[in-house]
Amino acid sequence: MKTSKTLNIVIVLILFICITLFLKSSTHNTFKQNTDSPKTDTSKNYNIKNTSILPDLLEEVSGIAWLSENTFACVQDEMGHIFIYDTQLNTIINDIKFAGAGDYEDITINNYDAYILRSDGLIYEILDYNSKDRKISKIKTPFTEKNNMESLTFDKQNKRLLLTPKDKDLGKKRIKSIYQIPLQTKSFDTIPIIDIDLKSKKLESSKSKKTEKALRPSAIAVHPQTQDIYVLDSKNLQLLILQSNGEILKLYNLNKHDFAQPEGITFSTDGHLFISNEANKNNANILEVELK
Repeated sequence: MKTSKTLNIVIVLILFICITLFLKSSTHNTFKQNTDSPKTDTSKNYNIKNTSILPDLLEEVSGIAWLSENTFACVQDEMGHIFIYDTQLNTIINDIKFAGAGDYEDITINNYDAYILRSDGLIYEILDYNSKDRKISKIKTPFTEKNNMESLTFDKQNKRLLLTPKDKDLGKKRIKSIYQIPLQTKSFDTIPIIDIDLKSKKLESSKSKKTEKALRPSAIAVHPQTQDIYVLDSKNLQLLILQSNGEILKLYNLNKHDFAQPEGITFSTDGHLFISNEANKNNANILEVELK
C-alpha cells in the first residue's frame, strides 16, 4: 500500500510540474505576441501629438480654422452656423448663425472676417463675424453641385482665397486645378494658379485606380511659414504637399485607424498642423499631427 501511495504522489507531482511548465510557456508566448503587434506603427510617417474629441453637435464637422492656442472655428455640413470650439474647456463657446440649412464644407478666417464654402461653390463672406453688426454677402464661382466643392483656404501672403474641386474640374480630367479669388476684387479667376497632373509618378501611391480620382480634395491649407500648399483627401486617405509653384513635394498616406474621415485642415500661426475627422465608429475629433 505504501508503495502504491508513494507512486500516486510521484505521478501527481509530475503532472503538477508539467502543467506549471505549460502555463509558463503559454504566458511567455502571449506576451511576445503583444510586444510584436505594434510594428505597423513604426511605418507611419506622422505622429498624432494631441486629440480633441468634439461634441455631438459637431459629429459632421466638415471644416476647421485655427483661431488661437485652444480655439477653432468649425462648420458642419448641415447647419449655417460657425461654432467656436474651445479644446481646453471641451465646449462650444460661441454659436454664430450666418445662413439656413445647407451643405457647408469648409471655413477659413482672415483676421475678423470668415469665409464659408458651400458644396455648390457658393462662398459666404461674413465681415466682422464675431460682432453683432456682422455683414454677410456671397461670392459666386462657376462651380455647381457636380464639382462637389469642399476645399477653401485663405492665402495670407497673397491676400486671396484658394479653392479646388473634389470631383469634376473645369478643365481636363487628368488635371486637378487650384483656383484663386483675390480679396481685392472678390472675383473668381478662371486661370488656375496650379495644375496638378494626376498622372504624375509622384501620385502613383494613390489608392485610387482611376486617374481622375487619384486626388479628391476634401480640404486645403497654406503653411504659414513655408507657403507650401497642403491638400487633404478624405476618400483616398492621403495628404499631398505642394510648393507654391505647384511642384509636388510629398504624398502622405494616412492610416484609417487614425483618420476615420478627414474633412478639415488648418495651421496655427507657428506652423502646427491640425486635421479634423467626422464621426464614424468613433467620435469626431481634431488631431494635432506632426509629419516626419
